[in-house]
Amino acid sequence: MSVVDTEALGLVLAASAATALTVMLVTFAIGTARRLHRIVDVAWGIAFAAVAIVAWSLAAGYGDDARRTVVAAATVLWGLRLAIHIARRGRGHGEDPRYARMIARAPGNPTFYALRKVYLLQGALVWLVSLPVQVAVLLPRPLDTTACLGLAVWAAGLTFEAVGDHQLARFKSDPANRGHVMDRGLWSWTRHPNYFGDFLVWWGLYLTACATWQTALLSLISPLVMSTLLIWGSGKRLLEAHMADRPGYAAYRARTSGFIPRPPRSHPDSRPHTRNREPTS
Repeated sequence: MSVVDTEALGLVLAASAATALTVMLVTFAIGTARRLHRIVDVAWGIAFAAVAIVAWSLAAGYGDDARRTVVAAATVLWGLRLAIHIARRGRGHGEDPRYARMIARAPGNPTFYALRKVYLLQGALVWLVSLPVQVAVLLPRPLDTTACLGLAVWAAGLTFEAVGDHQLARFKSDPANRGHVMDRGLWSWTRHPNYFGDFLVWWGLYLTACATWQTALLSLISPLVMSTLLIWGSGKRLLEAHMADRPGYAAYRARTSGFIPRPPRSHPDSRPHTRNREPTS
């Protein structure tokens, strides 16, 4: 990995870990005081943005200025958009049922259980998933074809995610849609536009770190972990288990792709389907 200064990489990795930890500890203090642990979902995007800013600052003089700035800016834009969207979506709502159930079943002290299982775990994931950003800002090589391809994939993912979130928000704001499944726009092509968008964002950012086989290998865990979380972890799998018994959801599922967008299948039941969908990311 001679293309990256190893001493600078160690500094960036350590500072990024400290940054993610600090964001989550501050969020833990706020969430505990307010008895509202759902704010950790807002902190998720903020932590990525903070890590990108710290890594960008420390990489000055090591990484190519254009690559360093573009990759950091892309991460900040994605993280802050996600944080703002989740904050708006949760405004006026109480605790997220996921966290309420987790805390209710906590062995021992529920506050320290929340610290370990919610905040510190997410802080560790932020550090791990952001590895391509931490590596890419240190690459001294100018943006190449692979990096530009990665930025194009990132842009497609951010657009897909933002458009899907906007479409769902507009749908739910109309009282006439109350009790119906959102199956329009991007939601007719995939049941999880937001998760698919995140998937593209992190595979795109990964490509910006693939200047050598060593940096590509070091960063590969990031999109693999994110893909696992989105498809088999806390994303798609849990949401669909939660929605499985809702009226009309089975028909929606039968005609709509579970992840990769594609035109909807024809289905004999074309009537409106009941219940809204609430994405969790």
